Amino acid sequence: MKLRSHKMLSNQLNPSDSQARPNTEEEATTKTDTDDDNQATLPRLMDGDSSTDGPRLRKTRQWAYLDMDVIKVVHVNLFLYSTCFSIQTGVLPYLTRSLNLDTVQFGYLQTTFYLVQLIGGPLYGRFADVHGSRIAMLLAFSSAALMYGILGAATSAFGVFLSRLPSLFLHAFHASQIVIVDVTEPSKRAAALGRMSLSYGLGRVIGPLIGGQVASRFSEQSSAFVACGGSLLSVLIILKFIPKNTKTSGAKDASGETKSSEGIFNISKITSILTKSPGAIFFIFFMMIAGAPSYLFEGMLSVITMETFKLTPDQTGFILSFSGVISMLVQGFGIGILTKRYSEAVILNGSIITLLISYSFLCFVSTTTHLIVVLVLITCGNGVIGTVLTSSLTKTVSVTDTGTMLGLGHASQSLVSTMSPTAGAYLLERFGLTSFGIVGVVVYLMLLFAPKK
Repeated sequence: MKLRSHKMLSNQLNPSDSQARPNTEEEATTKTDTDDDNQATLPRLMDGDSSTDGPRLRKTRQWAYLDMDVIKVVHVNLFLYSTCFSIQTGVLPYLTRSLNLDTVQFGYLQTTFYLVQLIGGPLYGRFADVHGSRIAMLLAFSSAALMYGILGAATSAFGVFLSRLPSLFLHAFHASQIVIVDVTEPSKRAAALGRMSLSYGLGRVIGPLIGGQVASRFSEQSSAFVACGGSLLSVLIILKFIPKNTKTSGAKDASGETKSSEGIFNISKITSILTKSPGAIFFIFFMMIAGAPSYLFEGMLSVITMETFKLTPDQTGFILSFSGVISMLVQGFGIGILTKRYSEAVILNGSIITLLISYSFLCFVSTTTHLIVVLVLITCGNGVIGTVLTSSLTKTVSVTDTGTMLGLGHASQSLVSTMSPTAGAYLLERFGLTSFGIVGVVVYLMLLFAPKK
């Protein structure tokens, strides 16, 4: 399959190979000029120029040939990341309960996690723009392995809270988005970002199942160590298959020029990207508001299944896995279908209406079956609205700054997430499950009638 793809690309770039060669010097010159124009519009893996067209075409072919492998590797690693993260997410409430942390303290733990992510998001995005996607991905997966390892070794509340600190650079999904944005055209970006959920969603399906089974047969700490091992495997895959930089040659040159004067901790550069990119502030603010109800609800979902519905770890794992299947189908296939038929504005309004209906139903949930039905609707709405807003956000900047802009987007979500667990724990303790539905209805009614650019 790889060989056929290579040959097809060769024919597209140099169609004269299958036809008669030029008979005159003028025709040969015309062909070379045409190939030069084609070469200028395609990204190259290697640096430097060549005085002849042939070597440059080989470089172009090598980039496109490797592109397919890079995207596949990104999806494999994203699957591993999602699997490992879902393993620890499903068992974390039970692990903290075994260490005598109550619901409010669990909320503080989640708040700590999102606060650390909030600080690290913009820094990580800038780090990726300056140092390249490969080093950024290594940093993210190494941080994941460290976090799960500390969690598995924790014997007290202090150890559990300490395990959240490496999440400063736990931005593997962010790193994967950067690579996908680098190698896809803007018009196809929403669909490409949506397809990431095929691998991510598959991990969400398998991860809770593995975590629940390991916790039931061994211990919650063992599940954390399994997640640590999976993250270390991702590190090895990155070292073997991911190139140093996935941006176009022009973007790479640009980043090289700014490394010395506009580094990772240059706050003015990050602020300038945000304020001078048309529409960026609007999309980030919209993402924050739209994500608030879901972060409140999903952040406490494992606690809700454990305390309100009295489910076991493996039963909670099955519910989370089912949610992952729905997310995978919606974002992996649904986004591509919707973007071909409707504008992003229409899709955005449709997802808001879906979420409004979902949270209305949440107010009346009383059984596990009701919870699963509502969770399906919420997953569908969140999958669509999140992908569309992320795609729109990346289009507000040039390719050299996509990492920083994605980092700002993730930071805005982390800002909401920082307050959500504590607020969610308070709502659950004082007012019960119905309060999450009321918050969602109010928020999405506001967004539905709010002016949109």
